[in-house]
Amino acid sequence: MDQKPQAETATPAYHALTADAVLEKLKAGAEGLPETEAARRRAEFGPNLLPSAEAEGPWRIFWRQINNPIGWLLIGAGALALLLGKPTDALVVFGAVGINAVIGFIQEFRAGKAIEALAAMIPTVATVLRGGQAQAVSAVELVPGDVVTLQSGDKIPADLRLLRVKNLLVEEAALTGESLPVAKRAEPVDADAPLGDRLGMAYSGTLVVQGTATGVVVAIGGATELGRINALLNQTRQLETPLTRQLAKVSSGITVAVLAVVAVLIGFGIWVKDAPIGEALMVAVSLAVAAIPEGLPAVITICLAIGVRRMADRNAVVRHLPAVETLGSTTVICSDKTGTLTRNEMTVQVAWLDGHEYRFSGIGYAPEGEVSHDGRIAEPTPALFELLRTALLCNDAVLRFEEQGWTITGDPTEAALVAAAGKGGLDAEGVRARYRRLDVIPFESETKFMATLHRLEEGTAILLKGAPETVLERCALGAEERERILEVMETYARQGLRVIALARKEAQGAEGAEQIAPEAVAEGLVFAGLLGMIDPPRGEAMDAIRLCREAGITVKMITGDHPTTAEAIGRQLGLLHGEQGALRGRDLDDLDEGGFRRAALDTHVFARVAPEHKLRLVEALQGAGQVVAMTGDGVNDAPALKR
Repeated sequence: MDQKPQAETATPAYHALTADAVLEKLKAGAEGLPETEAARRRAEFGPNLLPSAEAEGPWRIFWRQINNPIGWLLIGAGALALLLGKPTDALVVFGAVGINAVIGFIQEFRAGKAIEALAAMIPTVATVLRGGQAQAVSAVELVPGDVVTLQSGDKIPADLRLLRVKNLLVEEAALTGESLPVAKRAEPVDADAPLGDRLGMAYSGTLVVQGTATGVVVAIGGATELGRINALLNQTRQLETPLTRQLAKVSSGITVAVLAVVAVLIGFGIWVKDAPIGEALMVAVSLAVAAIPEGLPAVITICLAIGVRRMADRNAVVRHLPAVETLGSTTVICSDKTGTLTRNEMTVQVAWLDGHEYRFSGIGYAPEGEVSHDGRIAEPTPALFELLRTALLCNDAVLRFEEQGWTITGDPTEAALVAAAGKGGLDAEGVRARYRRLDVIPFESETKFMATLHRLEEGTAILLKGAPETVLERCALGAEERERILEVMETYARQGLRVIALARKEAQGAEGAEQIAPEAVAEGLVFAGLLGMIDPPRGEAMDAIRLCREAGITVKMITGDHPTTAEAIGRQLGLLHGEQGALRGRDLDDLDEGGFRRAALDTHVFARVAPEHKLRLVEALQGAGQVVAMTGDGVNDAPALKR
């Protein structure tokens, strides 16, 4: 069913409106829509489904394998050979065409089935309020104005403007490239805020990893951000590869040459040798068939198919056979960051306490690595041990080792802290069993800290972790010490690290304390230290970039993540040097066509970009004569990948 006007791209900037203004604009209420109104809107707007382009059937895929100049030349030559009584020649020619078409069809058909996964991102069930009553309905039935409730583990069924939020964290990496779950809030933001900064919105296909919320549906189906990417994907035209362009030139040249020779031979036989027309025609066509390289398409197809098989052995799916050859002609590789150049696993890299810095080796959530101080491997000091124990106890994340490796339950930031504690020699399960939690103040986006109460050897203590500015204002610090900590925080922030501060306080009432009084965490805490983490580059990505550079291939990173983080990763990967920095998507919007093309050629790291930016960058590079390869694992990469 076609989408109604609501699906058009001129959608109001709901993220810039207050919750009440959004409800008023949608003619909805906080208690949800009545059943009758929901049914009317369903008939008006249609189902909450992604519109799909007309799928290519098997016959169309097969036809494309034949529909090219050399294919038609071979078919024509085979038909003439058959008419002239040369069935063997005709069979050889038709056989070459058939083999070429069958091999190409099989490869493209199988690969096409392997990558059709976008529509699966829309969940099947949603919890909505209808007349003030919560009920589970099919996500397909949602309409603009429906009020939806969210909780941890839910996949968001439509684009929502959040009305009420409680500790809501949403994983948006596939849509925006953000490496960490985003803390959402109900307040509006600027109308021109990039997609990743629209904190009052929750987008279709993203995942709730923590907290609860209520939101009103503002867009469904093709009008959602996911639907917009789907539309770009359906509209993107695939370019010819260098191989197909060269084959087209060769085919056209051969066709013109053969037709010219046939015309000359027929004229020569009739007017110079006075030969019968039939005899002259037979001689000319026989020479034409002999001149046509009927084995060329089959040989090329078989060679490319061997390349595809070798790529498949390395877990790479190739949809179009000529793309194999294109890899060898590539001059620029554009890559997403999160999950492609990086692991999409937060890793603690540094701890700072009492003026000393400790570095952690290892990547990802595996609690395996070493602690070093001043460049030498060192055993954790009592102060570092205390810092890591605080990070482990004031924490809800769990690490588990499964067949595919280490997996997490909970927030990625907290999981990184658990892994760091493991590298420092602390056994998470044993420490938590020994120092059981007595009380907790959960993390909230408004307060930006979490506090827990534990009975330790030295007495009952409150352990606190959170955003550095929040923790510091609760600690008893001198002006000089506070200034030194702030300088360290700024240094780590410039390196793209996310910094967590930790503190502790002896609980009042000592052994008898069983609860954390709110005033107890308001002031008087003892600062414990800082932990800095990042989603680090893959080791194999660094090696691949080095090999690309040696081969004369330029690598560019295009991400939706923050500029500071993108620059830090870019420098670690060797993509940025000296004063070079990242260019934001907002800056690209201000450039004319010429400036955009120069930026695409001269800049190596792009941050906070939308899917349209990725597609335009690839097109600009192709327009400048570059052969571009695109790699990524997010939905936001799909249009550029198809291009």
